[in-house]
Amino acid sequence: MAHLKIINVVGVRPNFIKVGALHRAFLHNKDVESKIVHTGQHFDAKMSEVFFEQLELPQPDYYLGINGGSHSVQTAQMMMAFESVLLDEKPDVVLVVGDVNSTVACALVAAKEQVPLVHVEAGLRSGDRTMPEEINRILIDSVSNLFFTTESSATENLLREGISKEKIHFVGNVMIDSLVRYRQKAQELHVGKQFGLKSGEYVLVTMHRPDNVDSEVGLKGVLTMLASIAERQKVIFSMHPRTRLSLQRLGLLLRLTAMEGVVLVEPQGYLEFLSLMLDARLVITDSGGIQEETTFLQIPCITYRSSTERPVTVALGTNYLASDLSPQTVLGLVDEIVAGNAKKGSIPPLWDGHAAGRIAAVVLETYRKPS
Repeated sequence: MAHLKIINVVGVRPNFIKVGALHRAFLHNKDVESKIVHTGQHFDAKMSEVFFEQLELPQPDYYLGINGGSHSVQTAQMMMAFESVLLDEKPDVVLVVGDVNSTVACALVAAKEQVPLVHVEAGLRSGDRTMPEEINRILIDSVSNLFFTTESSATENLLREGISKEKIHFVGNVMIDSLVRYRQKAQELHVGKQFGLKSGEYVLVTMHRPDNVDSEVGLKGVLTMLASIAERQKVIFSMHPRTRLSLQRLGLLLRLTAMEGVVLVEPQGYLEFLSLMLDARLVITDSGGIQEETTFLQIPCITYRSSTERPVTVALGTNYLASDLSPQTVLGLVDEIVAGNAKKGSIPPLWDGHAAGRIAAVVLETYRKPS
């Protein structure tokens, strides 16, 4: 029987969600060897280990243990460590997902070692090159061999950048595969009740991007927004480690902890956060993946960013882009949504829980060795 060895790269929470579905899809084929390399970019147990457990992922075959440092230092260390893995394993294919430092580091190594590179979530563009992720997206797609897209805009971006249409496959959104698989399990948890919150009567908030949490101006804007919303509706704020560090560094943590109507919680596991999202009246975030999950779940979402690389969530879905980064703009949208005037979104094409199977079929057809 033909044989194919695939290395899947993970580093941060959204990677685990997507690779969990892909790994299962590959293992449905007995002649495929699917291995997982964890760079360690998210190293906190709440940000990493619990996701492996809940998403039924095996322990990674390799744990590189690289975290912290500047973007350049982190990327360079990952490249050196991953090069050793590639030389030892000699895989037929390297598969990367998303746009984080782990993704670009391992993509560049695969390209330099001339190992076929598959990019899942290819072609997404925000048009904002001040975002580190936008640079990563462009670099990854410039060296990839096979491209899987989640929405039509991504396919159009790749074609415009000169990628051959034969290499591009619109397959839907693999993150939704995991959401479909675990939705019922998460629904039964009702995590919000543990914090004294009633279903449909709170706003779920996450913030972690540098523009919003690294500077005093950005963080004070977020706090002003939270205080204003909390006057109208209970808020649960899931605090990313990066955000907590910034609050402590800038002496703003006490201001947040004293805020009436705001419940602070540590980073949640996948199922716990999904539970909070399912019971929320609306979600406010600067995350990419949450824009997609709320669109599928038909939950109103306000994205607190100047741009989005996932325009389908705004065009078809339930996502609003607060591009002026104004707390007042967000407050106006919150009032509109709470009053029952949220826009009626629809689920984008092929966001049906079967993207991983489509990806696996194309990868096998393209790279499986002849018998």
